[in-house]
Amino acid sequence: VQLQASGGGLVQAGGSLRLSCAASGRTFSTYVMAWFRKAPGKEYEFVASIWSGSRTYYGDSVKGRFTISRDNGVDTMYLQMNSLRPEDTAVYYCAADASRGLLLRPTLYDYWGQGTQVTVSS
Repeated sequence: VQLQASGGGLVQAGGSLRLSCAASGRTFSTYVMAWFRKAPGKEYEFVASIWSGSRTYYGDSVKGRFTISRDNGVDTMYLQMNSLRPEDTAVYYCAADASRGLLLRPTLYDYWGQGTQVTVSS
């Protein structure tokens, strides 16, 4: 599975962005998918995950502001980010794994996209 993340950019606090993660190479509809982010000097942080079709789980810092979704017809996962804050600034990575349940740790994912930069100005 190859993953290609896109959609990052510069946005003011309170604004919105939508990230996309396009998958290719294998049918990924059964894979667990997730978004992680990494800010300078910090560890990878779990953002959100989607599995078993439409089950979702969010990190506490984004709950209520971000929405993860997937369109298996076009093998793409999305992250709709609303009410963005400066502390959301990071490189966002999409990840996938053939496991069928929720995986919270980045080391458990076999496939990664290249990352897309999100910068939120105050």
